[in-house]
Amino acid sequence: MKKDELQAAIEGLLFVTGDEGLTYKQLSEVLELPEDQINEAVVLLKQRFSEADRGLQVIETAGILKLATLPEHSSYFKKLASSPIHSGLSRAALETLAIVAYKQPITRLDIDEVRGVKSEKSLQSLISKLLVTDVGRVSGTGRAILYGTTSNFLDHFGLTSLEELPPLKESEDDGSIEDEADLFFEKMSETEWNHE
Repeated sequence: MKKDELQAAIEGLLFVTGDEGLTYKQLSEVLELPEDQINEAVVLLKQRFSEADRGLQVIETAGILKLATLPEHSSYFKKLASSPIHSGLSRAALETLAIVAYKQPITRLDIDEVRGVKSEKSLQSLISKLLVTDVGRVSGTGRAILYGTTSNFLDHFGLTSLEELPPLKESEDDGSIEDEADLFFEKMSETEWNHE
């Protein structure tokens, strides 16, 4: 397969898989080519998108390749977006999201304990916006749901992995949730929801 054909095939596969994206290994298996050849083609495809002033780019989030829009066009997407998935988050939802991001996997009761108030509505809002999801259940009696962040969470905040979250202070005290939320708000304003 010629280089141009390989890049076109990768672009098509990334388009078809949408938000799920594909890993280098998956691309290698589908295209029946070695991973190093896929890596080289992806680098060239990224360069091609950039040089041609396209409205899309190839991004890598947590080891998964996806097609994404350019951050500099985010104001247009914000105007277009009208569904609840794209609406803003309340301070309570952002606090809840910060807790889930830093302490995942975590149960709703644990979130409530950290916040000092019920978090059910905030959690439902975050789930409907595809930022938080059910990642399993606690073993034992009750089998409470464990929550964690999604790949959309990483995309929204321009992160490639959770390791890029701002570090927390080592002391855990009653004010720790405020610290987490403040760091989270800070990160949010830095990225300005680039991938919305």
